[in-house]
This record gives sequence, structure tokens and C-alpha cells, in this order.
Amino acid sequence: MNSIFLEAESFHNCGGWVVDTVPMHRMGSACLMAHGAGVPVADAETGIDIDCPGEYHLFARTRDWTAVWGRGTPAGRFTLRIDGIDLPTELGTNGEEWAWQKAGSIRLTRGKHRLALHDLTGFNARCDAIYLTTDPEEIPPDGGAELDAFRRKHTPIKTTDDPVIYDLVVAGGGIAGTVTALAAARLGLTALLLQDRPVPGGCNSSEIRVPLGGCTHIGPYPNIGNTVREIAPLFLTPGAKPAQWYEDTRKINAFRVDCAGKAELRLNEHVVAVETAPGDPARITAVITRHTLTGQETRYRGRLFSDCTGDGSVAAAAGASFLYGTEGREVFGESLAPERSSREVMGLSVLWTSVEEDHPVPFPEIDWGVEFNEENCRCVTEGDWEMECGQYRDQVEEAEYIRDYSLMTTFANWSWLKNRSRRKAEWANRRIDWISACGGKREGRRFLGDYVMTQRDIEEEIPHPDGTAALSWSIDLHYPEPENRAAFAEPFRSCAYHRGIRSFYPVPYRCLYARDVKNLFLGGRLLSLSHIAFSAVRVMRTLGCLGEVVAMAAKVCCEKEILPRELYLHHLEALRERMRAGIPTPEQFACPSVGRWESYHFKERGYFLYDEQQQCYALDERTKADIRALGKEHLFPHTGN
Repeated sequence: MNSIFLEAESFHNCGGWVVDTVPMHRMGSACLMAHGAGVPVADAETGIDIDCPGEYHLFARTRDWTAVWGRGTPAGRFTLRIDGIDLPTELGTNGEEWAWQKAGSIRLTRGKHRLALHDLTGFNARCDAIYLTTDPEEIPPDGGAELDAFRRKHTPIKTTDDPVIYDLVVAGGGIAGTVTALAAARLGLTALLLQDRPVPGGCNSSEIRVPLGGCTHIGPYPNIGNTVREIAPLFLTPGAKPAQWYEDTRKINAFRVDCAGKAELRLNEHVVAVETAPGDPARITAVITRHTLTGQETRYRGRLFSDCTGDGSVAAAAGASFLYGTEGREVFGESLAPERSSREVMGLSVLWTSVEEDHPVPFPEIDWGVEFNEENCRCVTEGDWEMECGQYRDQVEEAEYIRDYSLMTTFANWSWLKNRSRRKAEWANRRIDWISACGGKREGRRFLGDYVMTQRDIEEEIPHPDGTAALSWSIDLHYPEPENRAAFAEPFRSCAYHRGIRSFYPVPYRCLYARDVKNLFLGGRLLSLSHIAFSAVRVMRTLGCLGEVVAMAAKVCCEKEILPRELYLHHLEALRERMRAGIPTPEQFACPSVGRWESYHFKERGYFLYDEQQQCYALDERTKADIRALGKEHLFPHTGN
């Protein structure tokens, strides 16, 4: 028997398909997704080498992502092509769970062949892997440890060690994580940022397109916010804007700037495991990542760690305790809390935009997912924060469903507007020009530190000796829009309740580290806050400022060889000194020139500096002649040149 296993995300040319990491938490691998907003995307292609000719049976690991709603034709359909020949089965029609579906059989000769994923609909067909085998009875395992072992057997996956032991390892490259790693480097630490997407920035990247909210340089430490400002896009307002406005490259370039320390950026690295110290499971020694394109694994070691992944991938794997949902009034005594606790959270938003063309633009009539009509459709031309889903679901374990529900309702509503609405003429020339493939999350797990900040802290202005960066946003609670919730079995739009705060309120340092993992800081959405308090802290400038505080705390911990809790107990003043000073902002190619010196610079020959040390260079006759020709009166003798 002969066989070949191919990871779809490792194809040599992804064409119009995008690498989707949303299902990776559950199935251990990214996949390719045909994200075309109803327009079939270009083929994803790769080469294969056949050593043994014969009849091969081809399987694709895929799913019908719209089957869960039990209505209509599967939305995301595709075929496999071998050397330009379509195999007979339309794939993505095999039910709602990820599973192997047979594409067909074909006789292959010895040598090189081209394999392609051919999208048929533009509606988010997805493929995890392809398997070719000469055994017609063999089907690979469908999930869990068996599939993981199968992948490792058929691919060159191995775990390699990064040789550096970093002062601070930051997992998660949203604004909070990006700022934390950069600020640590600006203070002289060796920092590492691990990001599972191809760009940093998270919700503020071109992949999701949310503007930064909140204020910097406020409260008792007005110098906090320098690194946030260093990477912040210059101009953004609510509503998705063109990709370049989010300045992804600006954030990447910040890691190239010379500074006191060093910040390494590793893109497309997804944390899959945590290692702890022998005999001390409450202390992390390393994280293991899997590259989202190649599948290769890397072990990164560190002294301190900061989890800014949003889902708490590091903290959860290390056994840290967390809260999820909305705490009832009896838990923290908050007046805005409901009477009883629930699993309700603020949801995920998939932003999208449309443009008006000068000609009619067709859009497919959709018979899948939720059915719309004149009474329940939304007459909209874009989707912003209000397109919110998953409030009653698990934002970590059900992430793919939540994202898909938002995509489905957007497409189904758009189809109704363009094809059946009484007002369809108004949308005739409209085209969806961009829709996020991943969406932006608001809330998930909140991990427990040594203190949980609540609504009472904010509104009663309870003073804490370890106050740090200040929140400035209102208490901003999102809820399913009542009209939308009444009209559909599951809501997909939200509304918001805002309440102003009395003053800028400093977040206690004890909310920034895990109480039960000794060397783990918390960042981004993971902070030790009640649901109500979280709603005021969750905006990105505030989370970035708190990332600067974590970097300062890491610096103190490294200097004094202590752990985060020890800083609170014995070294708060050292952190206060850092917060008063702020993070230095480096200037590239500043070249300060104060001093008594002179130099000659010939581009291809070198740079020759002279000062009190009376340097001696072995200059060739040509260079000596050029120096004499300039006719300068030297500040210092050029002895021996």
C-alpha cells in the first residue's frame, strides 16, 4: 500500500483560500477556507510526487458548516482537482462534524502531479487535510489523539528547542501582548512574542479592524502609554476601514527598532502545550507552539510568562483558575449584576463593509441557514460592533460555530436584501468588499489573580496601594438586542448599556498575575475582574497600558530575582518608580552628535572616527589622498595614517 498525507494549510500556493486558525483549538491543526463572500476564490494548489503508479483513492477532511442549522444546500462546496481534472464528488457536503469525505479515485503515473482545491461557491468551504491511498478500504482516523498520532506518522512534525531562555515570553499578539513584549525590550529585557496569526494587533489588525479605545497618559502615572502610542495607528474611528489604516507593518517594524533589550516576534505560532518545573507544577518553564502553516513544533523557555491569548491558552493549560459568564449580585455585591449568575458573556463580532458599484452586482440566492423575510431582515450596508454572536455559548470551545453563525446570518440577510426584498433596488449595485474571516472576541475566560476588581471598586473609588494604569472607558455592557433575540432562535445583534465612571480608576497590580501559577502574568481579556468591571477595562488602549505595567513588573522581577506575587508583597515601590518614569520610546537612526570628535565617511571604504584616543587606521593611498583633498583643518592629529 502507498499513501500520501497533505496538510491543506501547507499547500505551496493558497490561491484565494485563507488559513483559518479558529478550529485549531479543537482539532490541533489549522485549515484552508474559501472566504469569498459568495464569489468562488482562486484554487489552492500544491505539487505531489508519485513514486508508485497505480489507482489512488483521495479523501478530504472537511465538513458542511451550515448543516448545523438543518436547512438548504450545503454552503461551502468544493472539488479536488488532479492535473486539471475534477474528481466527481462535491466535498463539504458530509455533515456538520469534521470528517473524511471521499473525493474520488484516479490512476496516477510515476512523477509529479498538481493537486488543487477548487472552490464552487465562495461561501467558506474548508479543508483540513488530503489523504491519497492505494488501499480503497483505508480511511484515516477522524479526531483526537488517534488523528494527532496519524499526522505525526505521515508528516515530518518534530519539536525543536529555541536555544534562548527569555526573560519574558508573551503568548498572544493583540495590542496587549504586542505592547507587553515591546515594552519589556525597551526596558532591557529579552522578550518573545508568540502570535498565531500572520500579523500582530489582534482586534486592531487589518484582519478584524476595530479601532483602539480608551485613553493613555492619565491617572496617577501619566507617563504610562508610551509604547501604546508607539504602535497605535494614526487615525481610526468606529466602523471597519481600509486594511492599510490599521498599520500592521508599523507594529511589525516596532520589533526591528534598536532598544535597550531585544523583542523577538514569531508569527503563525499557536500555543499547544505548557511545560512546568519538575516537582513544582505551579511554575511554567516552557511553552510549545505549533506553526499554523508547517505544523512544526517549537519549545520556548522563559523565566516569566504573560498570557495575552484572549482564550487563556497558557493559563488554562497550566491549571490556573478562572471565571466565565456573568456573576450574580450575590457574588460581588454589584448593583449592575443580575440576580443570578449565568454563562452569558459579551460576544464575537464579524465586521464587514460594502461598496456601491456603477453597475448591478449579483449575489447568490441562499437557501441555507436562517430564513429571512421582510419583517426580520436588517436593511444595512455594513456590520460593526453590533453584529455580535455567541453570548450564550462557550467562546473558547465553540469558537468555530460562533464565527460561522455570524457569517451565515450576514450572508443570508444580504441575500434577502439583494434578491427578494421589496427594497432590493437599493442594494442592486452593492457589493460586500470585505468581511473578517475570524471575527473579534470581547470576552471569555477571566483568570483569578490575588484580587478581583469589581464594579464597587470603580464606582466607590476604593483606593489600593498597588494601583497601576487607569481605566478611562465607561462601564460598557453588551446584551443581545431584545428585538433580534425575540425574532430568532439565537441572536446575532447586540445593544449596549453605558455608565460613566467618577474618575480615571487605577487597576490593582494584583489583577495582573495568576494567583495559582507562580510566574504567570495576565494580559488582555484575561485579567482578574468581574464581568461588570471587565466591561470598562476591556478596550485596547487600556489593555495596552496594563501591558506596559506587566513589562515593568517583569523588569523588577528579573532585577530582584523574584516572582510576581513577591513584587506585590515586598517591592511595590520599585514598580511605582518604573510607572512614574514610563517606558522609553526609542528613536531609530537618531545619531546624537554631541562631543569633540570628527570623522570621514566613504560609503564603500568605511567610516573613520577621530577623537582624543588618536585612532590609527591602515588607510590605503587612495583614501589618504581623498582626505587631503577635502582640505579640512583636523581637530586631532591623524597619526600613522
